[in-house]
Amino acid sequence: MSNSSVTVERMVLSQPVLGSRRFSNYFWAVVVSIGGIGFLLAGLSSYFKVNLLPVSNPLALAFIPQGIALTFYGVAGTLLATYLWVAILLDIGGGYNKFDRAAGEITIFRNGFPGKNRRIELKSQLADAQAVRVDIKDGLSPRRTLYVRIKGRREIPLTRVGEPISLTELETQGADLARFLGVPLEGL
Repeated sequence: MSNSSVTVERMVLSQPVLGSRRFSNYFWAVVVSIGGIGFLLAGLSSYFKVNLLPVSNPLALAFIPQGIALTFYGVAGTLLATYLWVAILLDIGGGYNKFDRAAGEITIFRNGFPGKNRRIELKSQLADAQAVRVDIKDGLSPRRTLYVRIKGRREIPLTRVGEPISLTELETQGADLARFLGVPLEGL
């Protein structure tokens, strides 16, 4: 939700929401892939007595217990890496928040996991918006979230999950949205 785009007439406010295609997810997917494949190849090398790794010599390892443990960790790491790459590919959690004065509609859209509910889309009337709330919790696990309160529904989070945005950016986005919707800004 770092970039907001508003048309010249100020009829539509659209905010993209960053999902799983973040630098940290790419970093961990690469690290886990390299580690998982390395452990798997080391375990298989000890079983087949053929060096499958160009950087070390796992032939000296006994398959039981070292090789089997390496194979287990390699399979687990490879499965975790596959999960991370699929989440990045599908951009889980990514989407947009769209506030359209012309249509009188609020649309919150997010990508989900494949299956019955692959895409999450919430639509409400613009007139049902009651407030924009800023939630700030600092500490070991900081949370900085922007919510919109809609009549007859729970508060709907508008910001990305995982990486807290700066206080300045959060306050600016909250104030811009509250001004655009004509509702109060709460929580500051």
